[in-house]
Amino acid sequence: MTHTSYEQAFGSAPQATAQAPGRVNLLGEHTDYQGGFVLPTAIPQQATVALGRNGSAEHVLYSTNLDQTIRVPVGEVGSGFAPYLTGCFALSGVQEGLNAFITSDVPSGGLSSSAALEVATLRALRDLADLDLDDVALALRGVQVEHEFVGVKCGVMDQMASSLADTRTMLLIDTRSLDRRAVPFPAGAEVLVIDSGVPRRLAESGYNERRAQVEEAARLLGVPQLRDVTDPSVVETLPPVLRERARHVVTENNRVLAALEPDVDATRFGQLMNASHASLKGDYAVSHERVDELVALLQAHPDVYGARMTGAGFGGAVVALVRQGKATVAAQAVLAEYSEQGSQVVP
Repeated sequence: MTHTSYEQAFGSAPQATAQAPGRVNLLGEHTDYQGGFVLPTAIPQQATVALGRNGSAEHVLYSTNLDQTIRVPVGEVGSGFAPYLTGCFALSGVQEGLNAFITSDVPSGGLSSSAALEVATLRALRDLADLDLDDVALALRGVQVEHEFVGVKCGVMDQMASSLADTRTMLLIDTRSLDRRAVPFPAGAEVLVIDSGVPRRLAESGYNERRAQVEEAARLLGVPQLRDVTDPSVVETLPPVLRERARHVVTENNRVLAALEPDVDATRFGQLMNASHASLKGDYAVSHERVDELVALLQAHPDVYGARMTGAGFGGAVVALVRQGKATVAAQAVLAEYSEQGSQVVP
């Protein structure tokens, strides 16, 4: 039976409710677990989590998107979407059964639907259990959930963006120090996001393998992280594969820094996005042929400054920087050619 509210699902009112946005990253992909700089922004779509104590020894989790209920004994992880919540419960010291009602309009794939779910859950828990967590500590706890309960060795960007970014600006994050500041979008431009319709599952993809490869590259180069390498020629001493992976991280970090220079306009920013996609497709090998097709269609549109895949890859979403007021026109034209069932525009 489909439930439309916490009250309908559980027969009482929730004790805490919270939201968190998805995010899209304009530049700085696969650099956040190497201490690099990133430029995400929040999107309007949000995950919402309502929580309440149920007086039992199990958690009862209901997802409206899946119309699915999962029951998990307190202290266990569970399967499906459960680990994103039970991980938050466990790390927050929850020793009692909770009901959770989850709804989200964040598309899955490159827009951090999982980070939005974790941050929304932790925000609701913070209110329910009076947890002493500021927004940064909350984001880091979400990262810990991914590592220990979901099995994805992600960096800190997604949860930091979901916890701290807004839709009006990009959020420059130094993922080593966690220093951050708002950065305006290039003048005369706006952001367009299109879901490629190609699903992905990071825990089952090459994501963790890529992280291990760049960590090995840093070790061979004798640096704590590839953030400490600024000259791409340095990586040419590495063996094949490690060389390509490291070259992406180094050049991608340089692209973020280049985008922050005072004279960068929408045209230059778009060029950096195009170069980012070429590097993700070539050196990092995390794109997909359908994603590449969508990116190429966007890059060829006269109102598009630049386009690239966004998120960890292997499918998911594409982000474009387009002329102000032209996002809908560009999206309609591109999707008419792309014609992938399930493609979705995120305004």
